[in-house]
Amino acid sequence: MVFTVSGAFAQGPVQEAPATSLPIAVPGIEAGANPDEPRSVQFISREVVQPLPASPAEQTQPGPLTASTLGELVASMPETGELSRDMRCLASAIYFESRGEPLLGQLAVGQVIVNRAASPEFPSSYCGVVYQPSQFSFIRGGAMPSIKTDSRAWRNAKAIAQIAHRDLWESPADDALFFHATSVKPRWQLTRVGQVNRHVFYR
Repeated sequence: MVFTVSGAFAQGPVQEAPATSLPIAVPGIEAGANPDEPRSVQFISREVVQPLPASPAEQTQPGPLTASTLGELVASMPETGELSRDMRCLASAIYFESRGEPLLGQLAVGQVIVNRAASPEFPSSYCGVVYQPSQFSFIRGGAMPSIKTDSRAWRNAKAIAQIAHRDLWESPADDALFFHATSVKPRWQLTRVGQVNRHVFYR
């Protein structure tokens, strides 16, 4: 089996406020001087810059997450609402392929998918990677089984997907692009990266 993706954020162009003429006091001109004198006041065109309000994404962006263990990090991840299609594909692959594994094993599986999406050798989206023909056994007839969305396993899978996507914790899968269960013995001519519980990882 195999997996990957990288995120990019773009910020819209900053709008500049129009230049505004402001009266500026000029040294050497006394207050109360003849207002008919043309040099009594000078107008200098200066740009007025006002801070723009934060975008909705910036307003809801969570603060930095800190944890001493992966379990603590999973528990501290904010509850996500409706997942994007790509993030749901990533979380679903983690759920179906590794929900019986320890959290580090689930992260390793998610990391493979993220790595694949970032590699030019594979589809460039999580869903493209997950639905690529003959890659994941839980995809049958181009469809995915139903998920117990009220289960702890699904909550963990969503948290691990966010952690893998945002690269918040070092994964033992590192740069792996392939993995298989220890119960099978494929004859792959690949470089072994390591093993986490019941999965072996390669690049």
